[in-house]
Amino acid sequence: MSKKKSIWGKAPIQEDYEAARRFLTLLFSDRDAAHLTALLRRAPTIFFEAKDLLRAAQCELLEKDSPQVAADLKKIDKGKKLSPVLLVRGQARVDVPLIIADGHHRICASWYWKEDEPVACCIATVPK
Repeated sequence: MSKKKSIWGKAPIQEDYEAARRFLTLLFSDRDAAHLTALLRRAPTIFFEAKDLLRAAQCELLEKDSPQVAADLKKIDKGKKLSPVLLVRGQARVDVPLIIADGHHRICASWYWKEDEPVACCIATVPK
């Protein structure tokens, strides 16, 4: 039996960490955003289904023909690996959803490519 190849790379690319940090500065102080980014750099890669990530983040599925989703689908078709997405864990007890710090378009591309394809993720938790 042959092993199915994953569409995901082993670790996020450097540019994704910077994009995540910039996004997180919209939600947190610069210091806290930098700390969360450092946590993301040390986080292991784990897998969740795209539909669960979108639900937990309370995000909509982007259109298949949106530029970034379409570009990621082309990468998949060419056999190129996608960078794992960067997430900040939500806190359901206080009604805070999962934060997709970087990679919403990659989650959506994965879903369009194969609905049940596990999505590679690195997750940081906001310290108490």
